[in-house]
Amino acid sequence: MSIRKRLTAAVLAIAITTPLADFFWSKSMPLASTSWFERASARATAGQSELTSLKGANEWLNSQPLTPEALRGKVVLIDFWTYTCINWLRTAPYVRAWAQKYGDQGLVVIGVHSPEFAFEKDIDNVRRAVKKLGIAYPVAVDNNHAIWRGFDNNYWPALYFVDVEGRVRHHHFGEGSYEESERFIQKLLAEAGAADIDRNLVAVDPRGFEVAADSATLKSPENYLGYVRTENFASPGGAARNQRKAYEQPARLRTNEWALAGDWTVRNDASVLNVSRGVLVTRFHARDVNLVMSPPASAAPVRFRVTINGKPPGDAHGLDVDEQGYGTVTKPQLYQLIRQPGVIDERTVEVEFLDSGVETFAFTFG
Repeated sequence: MSIRKRLTAAVLAIAITTPLADFFWSKSMPLASTSWFERASARATAGQSELTSLKGANEWLNSQPLTPEALRGKVVLIDFWTYTCINWLRTAPYVRAWAQKYGDQGLVVIGVHSPEFAFEKDIDNVRRAVKKLGIAYPVAVDNNHAIWRGFDNNYWPALYFVDVEGRVRHHHFGEGSYEESERFIQKLLAEAGAADIDRNLVAVDPRGFEVAADSATLKSPENYLGYVRTENFASPGGAARNQRKAYEQPARLRTNEWALAGDWTVRNDASVLNVSRGVLVTRFHARDVNLVMSPPASAAPVRFRVTINGKPPGDAHGLDVDEQGYGTVTKPQLYQLIRQPGVIDERTVEVEFLDSGVETFAFTFG
C-alpha cells in the first residue's frame, strides 16, 4: 500500500522518512506533484472532509464511534500512530497532556492507530498498548488504513489540527515543534469561543521510551530486518530470501552494519530464528538501542542476552533487560536493549537468543 513514510529521529533533530508501497513496505515512493494543502483544498472544494474517513475505522477504543457530525463545533486533533513506533512514543506525553488540559474547553483528541507490522492489527495488542501508555482519549483502529488514506497521510507520527467547521488548518509531521503545536490548539480554541484559555504550555515528564532522543550523539538511523527495506546487511554471502540459511558474523562490522549468526530465515518483513541459539548484532552510535520483536506463533517466550562491546551492559541496560543483559520476548512490541548513561561512542551490541522462533523486525535508536 503506497501509504507510508515513517519518521526516524536524525542527527539534526529532524526526521528521516521511509515510504510504504503495496502490501509490503518499500524504500522509495515518488514525490507528489502537489502539496498536501493543495490536495486538501481540492477535497474541500468538492465538499469532502478528511473527518469523513473516520467512518472507515475498524473499531473504537475509549469511545463510541465518532462521526464528522458529532464533531461539528469541536476543535479536533488527529494523531496518527502505531504502537511500536519510537518516534510516536516520544510525542505521546505531549498529546496526552493536551487532551487532558484542553478537553474541557472543546478539544477532542483522536488517536488513529494505523499499523505498520501485521501483529499491530491484533486488537488485543492495541488494547494492551493503550492501557500501558495511559491513553484515555478516543482511539480509532485503522487496520485497513482507510483513515490514513482519507487524510492523504504519509507519516508516523502525524498531527492534523481541525477547526470547528471540520477543516484541516495545520499539520505537523514527526517529533518536535511542541510549542508551535500547542499554540495552534489554543488559537483554534480561541476562534471557537473558548474562554479563559490557559496560555501556559503543558509541562511533561517523559520516562522510558518517551524520553527524547539524544540528537547530538545520534548517528544511527532506523533499520529494518526484513529483506524488503533493510540496509547494510553484512553476513557473508548476503541474505537468502524466504529460505533457511546458516549465517555467520563477519570479522568486522562497520558503523550501522548488522549481521546474523546461526540458522535464520530472512523474510520480507523480519528475520526469524529457526533453532535455539542465534545471534543478531549491529554496530551503532547512539544513546539508546531498541528492537521490535515478537515471540513465535506459539507465543512461547524467547530468552535473550545482550552484550555491548562483548560485555554485560551494567548500568547501560535498557528497560527490558537487566544489568547482566538478560531479557525475555513475551509480546510483540518494542524492546529497549540499551540506554547509555555516560559518554556515547561507536559500539557493538550483540543479542544472543537462547530459544527458537523469535521474529525480529527493526532496530531503532535514540
